[in-house]
Amino acid sequence: MHKNLLHIIKGLSWTTEISEKILLGVIGIATCIASAQYVYAMFIAREVLLSDLFMLFIYVEIIGMVGAFYTTSRIPVTLPIIIAITALCRLIVMQSKEMDAFVVLGEAGAILVLSAAAYIMSMKDKISLEKKRNLRDNPD
Repeated sequence: MHKNLLHIIKGLSWTTEISEKILLGVIGIATCIASAQYVYAMFIAREVLLSDLFMLFIYVEIIGMVGAFYTTSRIPVTLPIIIAITALCRLIVMQSKEMDAFVVLGEAGAILVLSAAAYIMSMKDKISLEKKRNLRDNPD
């Protein structure tokens, strides 16, 4: 009975893969629509602010993340971290005049922590890729 259940569960893994691809496709399409609406709103307002550029950059990063998934079948962990950093920068730019200094320092500290995490994760990925390359070149 236990082996049959495991076999059924393994057989259903395709549902996860397909739903992941569909949802990321929806996210990509929705991001393109949202970015077009945002550009249109900037055009109507006839004004481009620094916060607008940060928002467009977030859209580009999300589209890049979806594209990276379809290219490599995995999402690099550093991309969502970079999106979070950009979002925090946008918050600081938009609200720093009205915010308490300690809140701004807290957000800046969060950016520092996220930056360190992105650096560590990129180094981990680099080491993992080197290990894979060495295993492929030197099969024992």
